[in-house]
Amino acid sequence: MLNIMAIGAHPDDIEIFMYGLLAAAKTRGDDITLVVATDGAAGGATPGAELAAQRADETRKGLAELGVPRLLGLPDGGLATAPDAAAEINKVIRQAAPDLIITHGPEDYHPDHRALSKYVTDAAGFRCPILFADTLMGVGFAPDYYVDITSYAEAKTRAIMAHDSQQPARFAEAARIMNRFRSAQCNGPDGHFAEAYRMDRRFPFTDIRAMLPDAPPYRPFYVPDSDALI
Repeated sequence: MLNIMAIGAHPDDIEIFMYGLLAAAKTRGDDITLVVATDGAAGGATPGAELAAQRADETRKGLAELGVPRLLGLPDGGLATAPDAAAEINKVIRQAAPDLIITHGPEDYHPDHRALSKYVTDAAGFRCPILFADTLMGVGFAPDYYVDITSYAEAKTRAIMAHDSQQPARFAEAARIMNRFRSAQCNGPDGHFAEAYRMDRRFPFTDIRAMLPDAPPYRPFYVPDSDALI
């Protein structure tokens, strides 16, 4: 049994980018620690404290099947320059003592995602391996690992749809397209879904496949003794 920590920059990031792996890990008996770095106060038509409170409620609802998230309340849109951000991230990692951390990649599209990636990488040090989640629509992302999330795809959609303030149908559809594409890269049939991840390659962490939930099942591209596609 592992202690897996997921750290998302905003309310709804864990749901969009990491939910399937976490659901699979919880099913196999792992402990899941959920952390949301910013308050989400800038992510809507009426930014401010009221929106932050709404988004906190939404993320608790969206992640309810996985656990109770810890909300750090750092400034949305200003994570890179928040004076206490590095210390807060370091503190939460030390307290949780995870075996594995999942967070955003350093090349992600959002500046808060990129800032969080650096904070987490610096804080984790040699304590545990870090797994970077796919980018939105997979742009610029080269996966190392694929995780079969077919059994959790509907739960993931429900989790994303809990975020009423974010016009969530667009993100639910984007996640579904992205996860279907990642499964298709593994020759997964229609109706199958996968999430993609890349590890932060650094000593002493070289191969963490054994720590992850199952990959999509192997499925040959051709029927034996014919040229027909499967």
